[in-house]
Amino acid sequence: MIQAIADGYVALKEAIFEHALLPALYAAGLMAWEEDAAEWLDFALFGALAVLVSILVCAPLERLRPVERWDGGTSTVGTDVTYTLLNRLGLLPLFAFVILQPVETAWAAGLARLGVIPPTLETVVPALRDWPVVTFLLYVVILDFAEYWRHRFQHRFDWWWALHSVHHAQRQMTFWTDDRNHLFDDIIAALWFAGVATLIGVPPGQFPLLALVMRVAESLSHANVRLAFGRIGRFVVVSPHFHRIHHALDHDAGVPARVHGTNFAVLLPVWDVIFGTARFSPGYPRTGDASGSERLATGSWWGTQVEGARRLLRTLAGRG
Repeated sequence: MIQAIADGYVALKEAIFEHALLPALYAAGLMAWEEDAAEWLDFALFGALAVLVSILVCAPLERLRPVERWDGGTSTVGTDVTYTLLNRLGLLPLFAFVILQPVETAWAAGLARLGVIPPTLETVVPALRDWPVVTFLLYVVILDFAEYWRHRFQHRFDWWWALHSVHHAQRQMTFWTDDRNHLFDDIIAALWFAGVATLIGVPPGQFPLLALVMRVAESLSHANVRLAFGRIGRFVVVSPHFHRIHHALDHDAGVPARVHGTNFAVLLPVWDVIFGTARFSPGYPRTGDASGSERLATGSWWGTQVEGARRLLRTLAGRG
């Protein structure tokens, strides 16, 4: 099934390239960019697919059982929509194309010169070759473990929190909020995720599907919906209720959001349970960051990016 999905993704990409992108390049006299355009399309198409799946999964839930309703005239959700479109269709795919792809190519070439073959789960545990679904799930578990610690570090280190606070500043949290991140924070996250995936030998054909699973899970966890997964399910998958507690404005009286020591998991709450950071409080609290400025909470994409950078500079200068 996993291979069939991967094959379908490749077929779709090839169809778009051959019937849309390639003719456009030919008409513009840019055929010299054919190979580069094919690689960029991979990133952009994956981003579009992630947005579409998130909308199909989360939008109906938010309409059926919203935690909050806001006046459209005062809503800041539009800024998060801009973040999502730029993140998944524009800036981050461009970064991945310009930076990550050459780094990955250089890494592979270097290993080849040394005669080193990067290990995969299938080479470490050969029996997994007959269990592709199990292998895929193991990759998800390992990557999710890495994402849990990245998230904890975002709250642990002052400079990283200065960037991550852009995400926590949103008081009107929806599934669009998942991509409300400072550009520098997104770059670090992309390097982190791709680096771990490379180290554990995730097959290139499975990488887009793994990233899609993580993306949709994160979108759902930020959704403005009254949804928990029950006494047992809450220990299995991160729910909107579980993650909203992490974003709570009044998480702990007098304690800055940076040191909210709870509910860091992206997909599997088991990491919070194991490391003592799980909190299963009742209710759906208000969200936001009381330590952040008004511009950080309600500004435009550019305004919040600038404010986040200023907060980072103040932190590095020792002014908080």
